[in-house]
This record gives sequence, C-alpha cells and structure tokens, in this order.
Amino acid sequence: MAKKTFISYKYDEAQKLRNKILEKLGEDAKYYQGETSASPDLSDTSTEKIKEYLKDMIFSTSVTIVIISPSMNSSKWIDWEIEYALHEYKRGDITSRSNGIVGVIMNINGSPDWLKVHGFNIHGSSIVKYRTEYLYPILYRNRYNSNPEIKHCTECDTYDFMNGSYITLVDEDNFLATPNYYIDNAFDKSKQLSNYKLMKER
Repeated sequence: MAKKTFISYKYDEAQKLRNKILEKLGEDAKYYQGETSASPDLSDTSTEKIKEYLKDMIFSTSVTIVIISPSMNSSKWIDWEIEYALHEYKRGDITSRSNGIVGVIMNINGSPDWLKVHGFNIHGSSIVKYRTEYLYPILYRNRYNSNPEIKHCTECDTYDFMNGSYITLVDEDNFLATPNYYIDNAFDKSKQLSNYKLMKER
C-alpha cells in the first residue's frame, strides 16, 4: 500500500535527486505531499509563515525521505522538518504520528562514498560507518538506537542494517532500485516506536 511521503532536501543541491525519486515512485508519487513546481514562492515569506506551510505538508504524511547531500547542514529547514516529522501533533480531532524516516545518500561523482568510511569487523566482514560531520545531530542520534539492540552478533558489535537504527541510511542507487522497500521499512518502524530510543529534538 502506498504511503504519504514528504521529501526533505536542500533545493539547490538535491533537486535532481528529488525528481528522480518522484519518477521512480511512479503512480505512488500522487501521495507525495512536498514541494512541486506548482508550489508558491516562499523566498520573501516570513519564517513563521514558511513553518506553517511546511507543517501543513508534513502533518498528513507517514514517511519522510531525507536526501543526504554534502551541504545539507547549511539548510535552515531540513533539521526542523525532521524534528516536526518525529513529533506527534493534534489538529482538531486528528493526531499525527511520528513519521518513519529514511535517509538517501546522494551520489557525488557517481558514488556515496563521500559520506562513508569502509572497514571490517572482527570476522573480516565489511562494515560501513558514516561521517557525522555531514549529518544533523537529530539524524545521527537516531542511528544505532534499537531497543533492545538489534545486532548481527554481540562480538562484532554490528547493528542490523535495516532495523538496528530508526533512521536507515541508503545509497541513492539502492533506494531508486526499490524505493517502496525502504519506505515500507521506515513506515513499519514508525508503528513500533517502543522498539527504539527515539531522539525527537534537534
């Protein structure tokens, strides 16, 4: 079943990838609640009005896709959008739920390795760590936070890729190949909040 999604991204850096994601969603893109070419120009709008506009878009969604790009941290809005998506809010008789969140690592020069540090665990299996200087605290604090911890084994301290963290980080190519797989996983985790030590504040 299609999920209502919101895509959080740095406009001048990741718009092309945002468009690719919508294209790959195909018919399911009709459930997308974020910005489009028909969205109003907010460049001269006050901060509070922009926040209200974004709240309207995020409120009815169940999954937020965050495009991880090199200059993402310079955005004034992405970490706020993630924080809003993680909280529950009441409007009239409707209360929003915490969104599931998946991070999509944008390719730079054809590769996501600008964010990744490759290594090996004690068993000789390859592992990946991420350069947190490129990530907002609200992103990396919701990594490796399963409760109880979901790991492959206690010896190597390796977390399960899909379910060991509330926010899974996925390479662009993998996400575009099967976007609904990752969207559904994020949605499923949002229905199991007690299984994660969720950090909702920036």
